[in-house]
Amino acid sequence: MSQINVEERNQGAILHLNGQFISSDETDELRDTLRKIADERKQHLIVNLDKVTYLNSTALGIMMYGYTNFIKRDGKIVLCNVGKSIENLFVITKLSLVFPIYENLDEAIKSLS
Repeated sequence: MSQINVEERNQGAILHLNGQFISSDETDELRDTLRKIADERKQHLIVNLDKVTYLNSTALGIMMYGYTNFIKRDGKIVLCNVGKSIENLFVITKLSLVFPIYENLDEAIKSLS
């Protein structure tokens, strides 16, 4: 089971993810949330992965969809609080070369200032 909370921030948002993103329920919720944020024309998005224990390939694909959407509009998506197992997943898939990853939320916020 997953949980997604969105925190509005000036011209952007912080997406706080919690749990495992392994079934269509969780990944559909993630896709819908990213679409909503994109439709609101937010410039920046921070994805806080502090409490995420697993992302499946569909969730990673959705993250790439979000990245592409933001880049097309000269926006930016950054990740923060990435646990070791999730970080390994990003390294293995080479997505660590795509997404800027910050140690904590404060660093991620500063990177977008």
